[in-house]
Amino acid sequence: MEFDPLLLSRIQFAFVVSFHAIFPVFTIGLAAFIALLEGLSFKTGDPKWGRLSRFWVQVFAVVFGMGVVSGIVMAFQFGTNWSIFSYSAANFLGPVLSYEVVTAFFLEAAFLGVLLFGRGKVPQGVHFFSAVMVAVGTMISSFWILSANSWMHTPAGVEFRDGLVFVTSWSEAIFNPSLWPRFFHMGIASFLTGAFVVCGVSAWFILRNRDRDVHRKALSMSLWLILFAVPAQIYVGHSHGLNTFEHQPMKVAAMEGAWETKTNAPLVLFAIPDQANQRNRFEVAVPGLASWLLTKDVDGEVPGLNEVPRELQPPVAIVFFAFRIMVGIGLLMLFFAVTGLVLRRKQAYASTPWFLVGLKWMAITPFIAVLAGWFVTEVGRAPWLIYGVMTHSEGLTPSLTGGMALFTLVGYIVVYAFVFSAGVYYLLRVMQKGVPSEAEVAKESSHQRPKRPLSAADADWEEEQTDGGKA
Repeated sequence: MEFDPLLLSRIQFAFVVSFHAIFPVFTIGLAAFIALLEGLSFKTGDPKWGRLSRFWVQVFAVVFGMGVVSGIVMAFQFGTNWSIFSYSAANFLGPVLSYEVVTAFFLEAAFLGVLLFGRGKVPQGVHFFSAVMVAVGTMISSFWILSANSWMHTPAGVEFRDGLVFVTSWSEAIFNPSLWPRFFHMGIASFLTGAFVVCGVSAWFILRNRDRDVHRKALSMSLWLILFAVPAQIYVGHSHGLNTFEHQPMKVAAMEGAWETKTNAPLVLFAIPDQANQRNRFEVAVPGLASWLLTKDVDGEVPGLNEVPRELQPPVAIVFFAFRIMVGIGLLMLFFAVTGLVLRRKQAYASTPWFLVGLKWMAITPFIAVLAGWFVTEVGRAPWLIYGVMTHSEGLTPSLTGGMALFTLVGYIVVYAFVFSAGVYYLLRVMQKGVPSEAEVAKESSHQRPKRPLSAADADWEEEQTDGGKA
C-alpha cells in the first residue's frame, strides 16, 4: 500500500500548526491582561490585583511553555517536508524568521524570567515593566510570523530568478498587501481569546463561590474588552475579506460557495458544496447580498470558481464550512457582549447563573474560531504554497516518501498528546489551587524580599548579642 507524501505532509503541517496556533493566540491576549493587572497593582497598591496577577502568571507560564515546545517543530518541517520551498524562499523567510527570534523571542524570554521569579526580588515598578515587555514581545513575535505568512499569500517586493526568491524591496516584502488586515484580525482575535478565557475561568470560580470579589473584578474587565473588541473584530474581519477578495478571489469564491461568475450574486447562508459537479446542494441564499458586501454594489460582479481549472480550485467544502463556523462564533460572541452590557445595568452580570454558565462554555469558542479562520486562510490558498508562484507539489521534498511522512505524523501526534496532557494536568492543578489569599501573598513577599546588607555596626551589635546570649 502506497501513501501519498504530499497529502500526508499537508496533514502533518496542518496538525502541527493547528496545535501550536491555539497557544500564541491565548498568550498574546493574556500577556496584555497580566500587564494591566501589574499596572493596577503598582498604581493602587490594592492586593487584589497582585493576587489576580499571580494566578494568571502561573497559567501564562504553562501555556507559554506548551507554545514554545509545539512551535519549534514547525521550523524543522520546512526542511524535512518542504525543502524545495525552503530553499527557494530562504532569501526572504530566513531573515524574517531570524528577526522574530532576535527582536521578540529574546525579549520575551529575558523579561519572562523577571515576571515569573522576580516578584518580591526586584522593585515593583521593574516587575511591572517586565510584564509590559513580555506583552510587547508577544506582539512583535506575531508581527514577524504574520509578515512571513502574509507574504506567502500576497508575495511582493521580490523577483523570482531560476526558481529562487531575490528581495528587491524589503519594505514592500515585509509590509506586503495583506499584512495589516491579517495582523489586526489576529491581534483582536488574541485579545478576544484571552478575554473569553478569563471570563470563563472567573465565571467558574464565581459559580463555586470561591474568591467572588476578586474574580468579579476580572470578569468585569474582560466583559468591557469583549464589548468593544467583538464589533471591532467584525469590522476588521470584513476589511480582511475585502483585501482577500482583491488579491485571492478564488478563496472568497470558495468561502461564498460561488461556482459561477455573477452580478447580483447571492450571499449563501447554507449549502452543501458539491465540487465534483461544481454546484451547491440545498442552497439557502439572500439575493444580491454578496455583491453588495464585496463590491458595495448590488449589481457588482463576484468571480466564481469556474474562472480557474479544477486543479487550481481550493477544497471548497472545508473553506465554506470553516468560514461559517468562524462567523457563527463571532455572532455568538456578540450576543454575550451585548448581554453582558444589559446585565451590567442591573448589576447582575456576576450573579446570573445562566450567563455565567454560558461564559464558562464560551471559553473554548475563541480557539475553535481561530482554527476555523486558519483553515479558511491556509486551505483557501490551495493549491498554492506561494500564491500564484509555487504549488504545494512543487515545494515538496523530492526524496520524501509516504512512509516517512506517515511515521513522522504519527510521532508528532504521540508527542503532542503527551505535551497537551501534561499541560492540561498542570493547568488543572493551578485551577484547583485558585487565587492565592492575601495572607499567602504577604508571606510569599516577606520570604522573597532580600535582606538589607549588614553594616559594620550591625555586625558588631549582632556579635555582642550572640556573645551575651552564650554568657
